Amino acid sequence: MKKFLLPALLAVAVIGVAPAASAPKAAKTATAADPVYKLQPQLSTLGWEGKAVTHGHNGTMQFSSGELLVKGNSIVGGTVTVDMKTLKATDIKDADSQGKFVGHMSSDDFFGVATYPTSTFKIVSVAPIKGAAKEADNATITGDMTIKGVTQRISFPAKVGVKGGVAAASGKVTIDRTKFGLKYGSKSFFESIGDKAIYDTFDLTFNVIAKKA
Repeated sequence: MKKFLLPALLAVAVIGVAPAASAPKAAKTATAADPVYKLQPQLSTLGWEGKAVTHGHNGTMQFSSGELLVKGNSIVGGTVTVDMKTLKATDIKDADSQGKFVGHMSSDDFFGVATYPTSTFKIVSVAPIKGAAKEADNATITGDMTIKGVTQRISFPAKVGVKGGVAAASGKVTIDRTKFGLKYGSKSFFESIGDKAIYDTFDLTFNVIAKKA
């Protein structure tokens, strides 16, 4: 049976795209008094793409909940959650193949969804990128990602802003699945696997929107 490629995981951080939103002026720290912006799952998107030696897949997952903390015109903290049961491969059109793929990704070989139905990302800091062009990523987000019960700190660039009661962020992040214990099909751990190997990294593309509570 053809082995399917591990898709991208996780809830990564933060929120969708607010047109003409102002960039953060300086890194700030979240406090209990900061306004809370509720993540809008129906307006937010999370895409993934993963590759193996001989093939690749791409698809989507859905944010289930979350909140962002805002200070002035800057996102300074928050947590988002991804429902791992919503994982699908949009490039697989055959229903039977889709079912086998999702079943394998949901098994203990990969995400162990029965035991770990969600993945989370908790923002630790959002630091502005000095001199960023108007349409470019303007901040570096750092936070703790938890997948399959394992937490790792990661950082990635994003375009973020807050305007008119909407906090937004969009971007792309590359994740090393093996750091979360997802070693199935990895040539880093199984050298003799040859052309059946699945690459250790996958990409997540996020566009998330949160509105002031």
